[in-house]
Amino acid sequence: MGVHDAPQWLLAAFQRSARGAGATAPDDEIRDTGQLLIDRWSEQGREFHNLKHLVDVLVRVDELAEETHEPDLVRLAAWYHGAVFDSADRKAYANRGGEDEAASATLAVEELTALGIPAARVQRVHDLVTALVRHNPDPADFDCAVLCDADLAMLAAEPQRYKAYLHGLRAEYSHLPVEDYVRARMRILRKLLARPTLFSSPLGAVWEEPARQNVSAELQRLEKEQAAIDAAAAAVPANGSDDADHGGGARADET
Repeated sequence: MGVHDAPQWLLAAFQRSARGAGATAPDDEIRDTGQLLIDRWSEQGREFHNLKHLVDVLVRVDELAEETHEPDLVRLAAWYHGAVFDSADRKAYANRGGEDEAASATLAVEELTALGIPAARVQRVHDLVTALVRHNPDPADFDCAVLCDADLAMLAAEPQRYKAYLHGLRAEYSHLPVEDYVRARMRILRKLLARPTLFSSPLGAVWEEPARQNVSAELQRLEKEQAAIDAAAAAVPANGSDDADHGGGARADET
């Protein structure tokens, strides 16, 4: 989904959320800010963390909106949560993926302040965005719980859609060698499975079981893939140093 594929309602939805949060800027300035965000989410290289993902998160927020105190602030946080993105940062993916929540939160403060939204509400959007670094909200913070659950909802997708999600995610980090990607992804999945719960909002709780099934199945597949990689690496030295060099090159070429 690129900028020209944005749903017709999307820009109007940003305007409503901005007005609901207290924006005093003229309509054209609000639209311009929304369009710039759509452009960001449509940048090249975003194979999963793209405009479709933004729409999915906004739709999930709306599904859980009755649990929020300030739904327009949650929606604005959804708009900004991955506005700054760089899949080329290998270290970033190993830790949390290419979304830069800190830079995205700073961008939110700059742009929402310019739209005339009150400082306290701008700060709240900032805090909601930065909370996604850990996806571990205070259960008493319903707005934060809803945003985190909406962002993780893809984990509970039906099998074919989850498979498409994994395909997009791998394409997004296609520059990473397969062994690096597999190791980093397994670390992320194990951290997720180690959590007492993946979803914190009452309505989001229905996603818990399918999400754990998807994550567990993916981890099992990756563990088998890692075992095959390790076995191949262990077999290389037996063929001699020259073959070892060629073997290393072949693995790099596979990415």
